[in-house]
Amino acid sequence: MNKDRLVVNAIRILAAEGVQKAKSGHPGMPMGMAPAAYALWAKEMNHNPANPNWINRDRFVLSGGHGSMLLYTLLHLFGYGLTIEDLKQFRQYGSKTAGHPEVEVAGIETSTGPLGQGIANAVGMAMAEKHLAAKFNREGFPVMDHYTYCFLGDGDMMEGISHECCSLAGTLKLNKLIAVYDDNEISIEGNTDIAFREDVPARFRAYGWNVIDVKEGNCWKQVDHALAIAKHSDKPTLIVNHTTIGYGSPKAGMASSHGEPLGEDNLAATKKALEWPCEEPFAVPQEVYDVTAETIQAGAEKEAQWNALLAEYAKAYPELKAEFDKWMAGDTVGDLVNDKEMWDFEGACATRASSGTTIQRLAQRIPNLFGGSADLAPSNKTYMKGKGDFSAETPEGDNLHFGVREIAMAAICNGIYLHGGLLPFCGTFFVFSDYMKNAMRMSAIMKLPVVYVLTHDSIGVGEDGPTHQPIEQLAGLRAMPGLNVFRPADSREVVAGWISALTAKNPTALVLTRQNLPLYDKSGAEALKGGYVISDCEKSTPDVLLMASGSEVEQCVAAQALLKDEGIAARVISMPSFELFDAQSDEYKESVMPKAVRARVAVEAASTISWYKYVGLDGKVIGLDHYGTSAPYKILFEKFGFTAENVANAAKEVL
Repeated sequence: MNKDRLVVNAIRILAAEGVQKAKSGHPGMPMGMAPAAYALWAKEMNHNPANPNWINRDRFVLSGGHGSMLLYTLLHLFGYGLTIEDLKQFRQYGSKTAGHPEVEVAGIETSTGPLGQGIANAVGMAMAEKHLAAKFNREGFPVMDHYTYCFLGDGDMMEGISHECCSLAGTLKLNKLIAVYDDNEISIEGNTDIAFREDVPARFRAYGWNVIDVKEGNCWKQVDHALAIAKHSDKPTLIVNHTTIGYGSPKAGMASSHGEPLGEDNLAATKKALEWPCEEPFAVPQEVYDVTAETIQAGAEKEAQWNALLAEYAKAYPELKAEFDKWMAGDTVGDLVNDKEMWDFEGACATRASSGTTIQRLAQRIPNLFGGSADLAPSNKTYMKGKGDFSAETPEGDNLHFGVREIAMAAICNGIYLHGGLLPFCGTFFVFSDYMKNAMRMSAIMKLPVVYVLTHDSIGVGEDGPTHQPIEQLAGLRAMPGLNVFRPADSREVVAGWISALTAKNPTALVLTRQNLPLYDKSGAEALKGGYVISDCEKSTPDVLLMASGSEVEQCVAAQALLKDEGIAARVISMPSFELFDAQSDEYKESVMPKAVRARVAVEAASTISWYKYVGLDGKVIGLDHYGTSAPYKILFEKFGFTAENVANAAKEVL
C-alpha cells in the first residue's frame, strides 16, 4: 500500500473506531470524504500545527459538523495536539472531542452543529480576508493572503441559509472561498431523491460561482487537481465531489452508515477490505505519522517565510504594520467611557437614530468596525458615512450590504469575527431576529462579541401591524445564555449599550425604538450596570418601585409624578440589560431594588414573562401577552395600557 493511501485509510479507520467506541456518531461522511481531506490538509492547505493561530493560515470549516470525527482525526494526525486518548473519548463528558466541533479546541475554526451555519461562517471568513487584504496589502507584500475551505454536504445544501450566503459570496466574487461538496446522495431518511433533486452545479453557476466536477471522489489526486485549479479562479469555487458514504465498509452507500456506528463485525470487515495493517483499535502505523510530519514541517516553513515577509513589510510601511498589529490584537476600541463627545446629545430622539449617531462617532474612532444591515441601513441607521461600501470592486469599503438575507447575515458576522482583525455588527428589524436566532445562539456558545442592531422594537412600530411588532422576542433573547440584551431608554443609554457591546466577551443585542424618546438628566454610564435608579423619590426607602426598559421608562417617570401628587413615593429604575444587572454585586442590586420594597410594577411593551423574577409574588407586570394591531403607535400605547395613569393605578394596586 502506498503512503498516500495509507494515510487516507488511517483517517477512515480512526473515524470509524471513534464512533464505534462512543456507540454513537456519524462514520459515513468521514469515510467518504477522507481522500478529499487528505488532498486538502496534506497537499494544498497552508497551516502550521505548531501555531494554530497564525493569522495568515488557510481556514478550514467542516460545515457538516456531525462528521466531526473526520476533523478530530485530521487534528490528531497532523499534530494539533489531539491524542489517541482524545479520539477514544469521543462524545464523552469533558472531552475535547465533542459530538460536533467546538471552537475552543486548537485547530477548530468554528463550532458547527446546525447545518448551513458552517458554510455561512466560511463566507464571513472569506469576506474578512478580502477586506483585510485590501486594507493592508501593498505591492510585493501580500501580508493577508489565504484561502477559506469548507466541506459541506446535502444537508447544508438543503438548508435555506446556504442559498443566502452562497448567493452573496458569488455577488462579492470571493475567489478565495473554496467549498467541497460531499455529493454522496444520502441523507438520514435514505436517498436524497426523496426530497432533493435540484441541479446543484447549475444553482451555483447562477450564483456566480466556478464549478468543478470530481467524478471519482475516492481518488485524492483528482480532488487535489480540482483544488489547485480553484485557487486560480476569479470567483468562489464549488468542487462537486462524488463520494460513497461509508466507503470501504459493508454499509457503503447505505443511509445506515450516516448516523450510527458500523458495528464490530462491519468494522473488522472494513479493515480487511481496506487492507488496514493494524488489528488493535486506534493503532496507527508509524509510516502514517512520517507522512504527516512532512506537512507539519512544511507548515512551519511557510509561516517562517511569512514572518520574514512581515518583517520587511514593517521596514517599508512601519505605520501600516503598527495598525495591522493593533487590529489583529483586538486593541482598537480605546477608552470610550471617558470620551465626552460620545455622550453628547440633546433633546428627544429615537434610539435607532441616536444609535446611528453613535455609529458615526465610533467609526471615526474604531478603524476596524465592519458591518451593515439586511437591506435596512436607512431604517436601522447603520451606514457609516464616508467609509465606503464593501463590494467585489471595492473590498476596502467598511459598509456591508447583506441584502434581504437575515439568516445568513448573522452567521456571516460570526465568521468575520472568528477570522480575526475586525469588529462586525449587523442590523435588521427586531421582529426578524427570529430568522437570526440560530446564528445568535452560536455567537453566544462561542462567546463571539458580535453586535446585533435590532430596531423597531415593539408595538411602537405602529402601522406595520402585528407581523412587524415584536412581542415575544425580548423574552426569547433574554432566555439565551451568554447573550446580552440591551434595550436603552434614551440616547445616552444607547452609548452605554454600544460601549458594553464593544468591550464584552460575548454577543450583544441592541434593541432600539422607531419612535422618539426623551433624554433623561441622570442617564449615562450608570446604564453600563444594566439597571440603575434613573429618577428617585425623596424617601430613603420608596413606597413602590417602578421599573422598565426602553421606551416604557417614559411612562414610569410620568407615573412617578402622578403618584407624588397623591403622597406616594415611587422610585423609577431603568433596566436596559437584565444580564448586566444580574452580574452586579448583591450590595449594588440591593441599593437599586431593596428587598424590603415588595410593591413593584414592571412595564414593557412585550411579553411579561421576563419580569417576574424582579416583581415577585406581590408585584405586577404591565405588558403584552398577545399580538398587536395596525395603528399609529400612540393609539396602540393608549389602547394597550402603556400610559402613566395605568402605571400609577397599578402601583396603587400593589401597595
